[in-house]
Amino acid sequence: MKSPLKIKLDQRSKYLRSLVVRSLIGGGRGHMGSAMSLIEMLRVLYDDIVKFNSSNPLKKDRDRVILSKGHGCLALYAILADKGFFKKKELDNASKLNSILGGHPESFKVRGVEASTGALGHGLGIGVGMAIAAKIKKQKQKIFIILGDGEINEGSIWEAALSASKHKLGNLKILLDYNKIQSYGPVKEVLNLEPLKDKWSSFGFDVSELNGHNVKELKANLKKFVNGKKNRPSITICNTIKGKGFYFAENNPKWHHRNSFSEKEILELNKCLK
Repeated sequence: MKSPLKIKLDQRSKYLRSLVVRSLIGGGRGHMGSAMSLIEMLRVLYDDIVKFNSSNPLKKDRDRVILSKGHGCLALYAILADKGFFKKKELDNASKLNSILGGHPESFKVRGVEASTGALGHGLGIGVGMAIAAKIKKQKQKIFIILGDGEINEGSIWEAALSASKHKLGNLKILLDYNKIQSYGPVKEVLNLEPLKDKWSSFGFDVSELNGHNVKELKANLKKFVNGKKNRPSITICNTIKGKGFYFAENNPKWHHRNSFSEKEILELNKCLK
């Protein structure tokens, strides 16, 4: 598996990152590093995999995407704006008072957001409920849950994982953003998750692992899931780089969240996208 550091970002990935930067500059704050590790996952989901209708976001047969690590919402806002769920000018007000785009996503405010998340550990449980409902109703939609690595410190994640396995939820796919840095430091020092593949496998999941910035790998993995007929839930461990695409922010905990940006930092953010 290639190192995520060796993946050169194409123009599509840079463009979506530019929308995140637009939100950061407009709002003057936000979870920058946490959003940049997510871009390729969301890009592939919405460009190639997920069934959605931005003109009718509550269409019954749509697939569901739940960003359980809600603090990465600037990446979700970028792809939703790009797909026409709301106007891109809303990004200029992200995180500001009275903006629809808060520091965590709210389903009752933002078209295309399936669940209000941010209090970590709840998105998988919500997704399991959706997947069970779809199975009971014999509906064909897929449920995609994006988890953070620090987030799976939460016991509620593992309770939901047990339920997903028990109910043989072959319509549920987890994408785990494994950037290995959480808000208080390296994941392996805060609460070591390894052996991670073995843990999820022991909970009854079909487990795969790939480079979370490799669009080709992500597309192949997700298409295999969509076209397959497994009787158990799936997880893809996506090895990523926190702050991917910005040399000064990559693997730098100081860029997990920022409350302000200097003029020099704004120049550097924009320079990296050229």
